[in-house]
Amino acid sequence: MKYNPEIHHRRSIRLKGYDYSQAGLYFVTICTQNRLCLFGEIENGEMILNDPGIMIDKWWNELKHKYRNIELDEQIIMPNHFHSIIQIINETGFVGADLRVCPDDTWQTSKTGQSHRIAPTGTEKLGECSLGEHIGSPNELNAIIQWFKTMTTNEYIWGVKNNGWSRFNKKLWQRNYYERIIRDEKSCYQISEYIQTNPLKWQDDKYYV
Repeated sequence: MKYNPEIHHRRSIRLKGYDYSQAGLYFVTICTQNRLCLFGEIENGEMILNDPGIMIDKWWNELKHKYRNIELDEQIIMPNHFHSIIQIINETGFVGADLRVCPDDTWQTSKTGQSHRIAPTGTEKLGECSLGEHIGSPNELNAIIQWFKTMTTNEYIWGVKNNGWSRFNKKLWQRNYYERIIRDEKSCYQISEYIQTNPLKWQDDKYYV
């Protein structure tokens, strides 16, 4: 079907007029396209990450090195989605030094002390907006999530080609993501508890497949 702006327009799920680069706490949920379960399984109420799931965890934690203006709080990788609380501390701090996707067996130790496989310079095209979303300010929440989506998509494609990871149809992630502005301590506690107990309630989860 040919694109028709009258019937195919997309409504933004961001809060209109809100500055998502300002300091604050945000509850973020990112889902795989078509809710494919790609990142592991729930066993006895515990999330068991497979190799793609471990890769997702690696890139999320790399955000701390990419952006100095954020802190990462509670998080959980589920079979087909990801929850986290992310805190934006101020409006500056774009770092710009990217860990690279792994096309060979070269390894590098990051600031966390963890070893990550990296590519020789220039072997992969990284960091471009290939997922159809508006980027905005480099310190905006949307730009932070976009960088994460781009890096994980690039490495997942590499894993499909080289490690036999499950294939996905056109996109690894849904076009957008869901966020909630956390406005008080009570909400932060409730959301943290929800994230922590998510695997225990997987069969009742709205993303359950």
